[in-house]
Amino acid sequence: MIARFFITFLILFQSYSVHAQDQHLIDSCKTVIEEAKHLPDGQAGDTSICNAYMVWGEQIFLRNPDTAAILFQKVRETAERNLASDLPAANAAPLSSLKKKYLLSLADALNNIGYIYNSQGNIQKALDYLHKSLRIEEGLGNKKGVAVALNNLGFMYMNQGDIQKALELHHKSLKISEEIGSKRGIASSLDNIGYIYNKQGDPSCTASKEECRKRGIESALNYYQKSLKIYEEIIGDTSDQALAVSAKQGLAGALNNIGVIYLNHGDPSCTASKEECLRAGVERALSYYHKSLKIWEEIGDREGVAYSLKNIGDIYLDNGDVSGAKEYAKQSMQLAKDLGFPEIIRNAAQLLTKIHKKQGKDKEALASYELFIQMRDSIKNEETQKASIRQQTKYEFEKAQLVKEQEEKEKARLVAEVTGRRDNLQYSVILIALLVLFGGVLSLGFVKVSVRMAEGIIFFSFLILFEFLLVLADPYIEGWSGGAPGFKLLFNAGIAALIFPMHAFFESKMKGRLVRRDAV
Repeated sequence: MIARFFITFLILFQSYSVHAQDQHLIDSCKTVIEEAKHLPDGQAGDTSICNAYMVWGEQIFLRNPDTAAILFQKVRETAERNLASDLPAANAAPLSSLKKKYLLSLADALNNIGYIYNSQGNIQKALDYLHKSLRIEEGLGNKKGVAVALNNLGFMYMNQGDIQKALELHHKSLKISEEIGSKRGIASSLDNIGYIYNKQGDPSCTASKEECRKRGIESALNYYQKSLKIYEEIIGDTSDQALAVSAKQGLAGALNNIGVIYLNHGDPSCTASKEECLRAGVERALSYYHKSLKIWEEIGDREGVAYSLKNIGDIYLDNGDVSGAKEYAKQSMQLAKDLGFPEIIRNAAQLLTKIHKKQGKDKEALASYELFIQMRDSIKNEETQKASIRQQTKYEFEKAQLVKEQEEKEKARLVAEVTGRRDNLQYSVILIALLVLFGGVLSLGFVKVSVRMAEGIIFFSFLILFEFLLVLADPYIEGWSGGAPGFKLLFNAGIAALIFPMHAFFESKMKGRLVRRDAV
């Protein structure tokens, strides 16, 4: 049987009632937009327009993502227009509270547009929008927004199969949420880390595939249990209705996810036979599904209710309770049709097909099976289209990356060429200077200078030679010594030891020549 996992993608909406379209609220948003357009200065009106478009988009994004994307684009355009009109002031002085509001609206809109592009399979555009949202949040120093953006980027990279990158981003998001005390953010990150461990096993595990899978399941349960506890704390502590609803959504999703693990893998704490542990897992899964269903019903999340009803129906059928399974399957199907979600209709139709077969109702079984095939093909066609878009955007992204890498290599080559010419020129100048110096040293016997002056000239010449050799050998010394100060000192001492006999030889010869000249 197939049970769905719930993943936490944090949508930066104005409220959290995202599963039930409220026509009255939509009408209110339209009224706010019209009235705000006629305000005298246009500034306060535009912030109201941004908020209204955001809430309107929130209400329709599940059923009409294309229309929601247009509304979020309107938020983006409105925010960017106001930011551009006051750009000189923004550069000359600290950000005003109004400008911060527009920047936050822009970041929220970019995040939500990124979510919609992701749901449409346009991964590259989704990543572009999410990265833009992240940069704005970082520029504002809005740690909560940064944590949300990192969480959502982690979700995106996970879908792309880049598990290490996804885990890195989720852990960064978790750390920031812990720093600022955002329990909702902490719980969301724990949920998503748990999902990765459940789906991929333990990425750091080097044991057998089966062992790594087992460790991943244990880690996933651990993360889900932690998030469960935090959601319960939020619900018990907060007086914020919107936050409480959001936490209940997260709690219901976590309960569902734990139920899926118990159903598919049995009870990990069980020490009896494999068959008994699987049976115990089914019982625990049923308990978690019922808890999840109760919360979905409480907050009016019909999508969650439909999934939970179907999951419970699956277990009832496997346990031999055909009439109970049928009741849950029929309720799930009715909700699925009301919502118009092909995936839920497909799942409910598949369950009803099995039930009708068990009851010997061939005609009803055939009708359910045909509906299942119809929904399955509809989903496959949509997924094929998304896959095609993903493939195209992946090709374009890889092509852009290749061009960028080639440009960077060419830039590095030109820099290295310029640096090489500069270094060669400087080495040549230093070498000529050394030759001139040592030419002067060799002519000391023919020029009238004091012995002390000659010693100084010889010392200075060899000092310059020593420094030149150090500069010349430094890259090699760095590689041989690994950057360890003690080893570098030994290499330097070795060079000094090689130069010292030459210095002593030249000094004694020049002194002898000067003494003989003075004696004459």
